[in-house]
Amino acid sequence: MQDISAYVAQNKERFINELIQLLKIPSVSADPAYSQDVMDAAASVKNSLLEAGCDTVEICETKGYPIVYGEKIIDPTLPTVLVYGHYDVQPPDPVELWDSPPFEPVIKNTELHPDGAIFARGACDDKGQMYMHVKALEYMVKNNQLPCNVKFMIEGEEEVGSENLSEFVANNKEKLANDIILISDTGMIAKDVPSITTGLRGLSYVEVEVTGPNRDLHSGLYGGAVANPINVLTKMISSLHDENNHITIPGFYDKVEELSTAERAEMAKAPFDLDNYQSALQIASVYGEKGYTTNERNSIRPTLDVNGIWGGYIGAGAKTVIASKAYAKISMRLVPNQDWKEITQLFKTHFESIAPSGVTVKVTPHHGGQGYVTPIDHIGYKAASKAYEATFGKTPIPQRSGGSIPIVSLFEKELDSKTILMGFGLDSDAIHSPNEHFGVWNYLKGIETIPHFYKHFTELSK
Repeated sequence: MQDISAYVAQNKERFINELIQLLKIPSVSADPAYSQDVMDAAASVKNSLLEAGCDTVEICETKGYPIVYGEKIIDPTLPTVLVYGHYDVQPPDPVELWDSPPFEPVIKNTELHPDGAIFARGACDDKGQMYMHVKALEYMVKNNQLPCNVKFMIEGEEEVGSENLSEFVANNKEKLANDIILISDTGMIAKDVPSITTGLRGLSYVEVEVTGPNRDLHSGLYGGAVANPINVLTKMISSLHDENNHITIPGFYDKVEELSTAERAEMAKAPFDLDNYQSALQIASVYGEKGYTTNERNSIRPTLDVNGIWGGYIGAGAKTVIASKAYAKISMRLVPNQDWKEITQLFKTHFESIAPSGVTVKVTPHHGGQGYVTPIDHIGYKAASKAYEATFGKTPIPQRSGGSIPIVSLFEKELDSKTILMGFGLDSDAIHSPNEHFGVWNYLKGIETIPHFYKHFTELSK
């Protein structure tokens, strides 16, 4: 691997330009208006994998958007790494808050990224991080440095819950057979503090609808006499947390894992500056469940958050109306041992039970997934650690993430494989938000580091 740094330096501009072309494709899986763009992104990924050195690449149809599958098998007796990523992206809304068009990538120098960052939807989540693996394969194949077999499974529905991935995985276990799964859809603590994500939270996502009168009513003629669905909905949501920001749904915490004092102390070793955290978000103070630190609240504790709420008149000027309906989208981040389907049912039962008699409530589950933990004594983790040590010059810190990748637990169940999460993004990359970006340095460092994982995993597997 001695010449990987030189190869990256020699091909830097091409690597960046190729990613920019992929980022120009508005592959928004949540909006049917972009369906052709999502298909175009799949075709682009297929071509990139072929050019990088895969022997075979196919676009596998599903009931939704296709999965791009590719492989390079050099010796069936050697270990096999399965790389997972996704080519779909979040909607760019609100577009007016972007400093530059979300699908017209630009490179800007920032204080954190003096050598530039690529600003575009999907730059970090997950096109940029997925494409690191494509370029890493290119290096290993062209320089005869691929020490084991590799398979790619790149999907187009991650941002809408990977609805069809489970069926594909269940029906293609032999095709997807592997010794370790490698994903870059997470981040690291800082550019100079590498880390490996060892835990993910699960997810339960629901939509609620509160219905009052059979039509919108005049707020003067009916106000005070008829339940206002918007008022009711806000009260119901408010009741879901107590004064300590503890979630009030009966049974919600029954299976929550309580980490030991020693484990919490180990987590606390990760560098964290509360003042910088608050300053970056432009908030006066942090907020959350009593008895836990900020880094514990956003990683090892479950949460319940309103992601959107609407109803009634929101246009210009005034309209005195009591709306017939009010709506909200709610997500619950779960920790290992909490079953997302069980939590969804607990939420539904509770939310319906607290509705006053003047309204009716409908709870619609959307998607979800289980939490996940990778043991740090697994050879996959050890290989990743050695890879970071080779390119960063320091041992990475294990950390649990507050995010969710529901398919990770699915992979372990169906393929009996552990997953290693080698992320190179930063918290400041604004994924899912306006002005999403990915540092050029981070992108290239990922390409440089990934081949070292293959080398060390193959050696440790002997």
